[in-house]
Amino acid sequence: MKREPPKKDRPNSILIVKLSAIGDVVHSLPLLEVLRKNFPEARIDWLVEEEGSQIIEGHKDLDRMIVSRRKSWQKRFLRLDEKGALIREIGDFIRNLRAIEYDVVIDLQGLFKSGILIGLSRGRRKIGFTGGGKEGSYLFLTERPHFFDYRKHALDRYLAAAESLACSINSWKGEIPIRPMDKERVDRLMRRHALDHDVMVAINPVARWVTKLWDEQKYAPLADKLQRELSCRVLFTGSMEDRPLIDRIAERMETQPLNLAGEINLKELAYLYTRCRLVISTDTGPMHIAAAMNAPVVALFGPTAPWRTGPYGKMHRVIREELSCSPCFRKKCSHRTCMSSITVDRVFHTAKAFIS
Repeated sequence: MKREPPKKDRPNSILIVKLSAIGDVVHSLPLLEVLRKNFPEARIDWLVEEEGSQIIEGHKDLDRMIVSRRKSWQKRFLRLDEKGALIREIGDFIRNLRAIEYDVVIDLQGLFKSGILIGLSRGRRKIGFTGGGKEGSYLFLTERPHFFDYRKHALDRYLAAAESLACSINSWKGEIPIRPMDKERVDRLMRRHALDHDVMVAINPVARWVTKLWDEQKYAPLADKLQRELSCRVLFTGSMEDRPLIDRIAERMETQPLNLAGEINLKELAYLYTRCRLVISTDTGPMHIAAAMNAPVVALFGPTAPWRTGPYGKMHRVIREELSCSPCFRKKCSHRTCMSSITVDRVFHTAKAFIS
């Protein structure tokens, strides 16, 4: 426990800068709760990119969300007919970012893209952390970076930002805020597919890195065994871009799964996972959403380190091979042995232990 900071040092306004990705934004939610408990009267804003904005939208501890639409701006930059509107939109964003002079600006991203935004923001103190400044983000800080222990889980590292402000690390939940409309839509979907009384297992088979992917052909026999031997209903989740892959998996299956890829947003996904007995996933954003919502997770890991970015909490299980080359943190690999060595039976029996 930390002592409370003297009143003269207590910030009245804080800007959190955590732009992406989905899992990283999820891991930052406990920090938001801790800051609110320690500084109940402070204004707390969050600068985030579009993809992760759904995660924090409507959070009770947040005063304002500032959304950077960097990716869409990049796509629109070469369209001559949109140049004027694009410049005005970016100008409005910068004015919105600079509208308040914050007592503290916290850079949790540690990349050059966040460093530029830190530089554009107005803050009395602009703080960041060691290890994340490899792209020069430290150049935009007002003080020496604080120490981050990269052997720890990302969630615990982000909580260290609260310690740097002399906060007490109080109890926290880290859950994603769910609106009544999100629950209603998922409940209607479940009734439409007659899922109300089924034991549901969600499988999220896709990840951004090719090296994080499990063999596509293994999902069909796994899902068939879950539905036949454990009387589960298997739901596949993912984005609209993932539908073709999941359709291929379903075509190989002898039983019928439910493909929800692209049909629900992130808040609805978070609520859906609370209705599932188990979530099976690669190392990707939905895995962290499930863990944040206290849904049991069986996570398949290969090139990354579960002690740094695995599902947070003791209720989950990680399946990985103990190989000398893992974790390598590479996005490309010629053999991908770490993932291909994971067998269907191993995943099934781990899942069975939860469901039984």
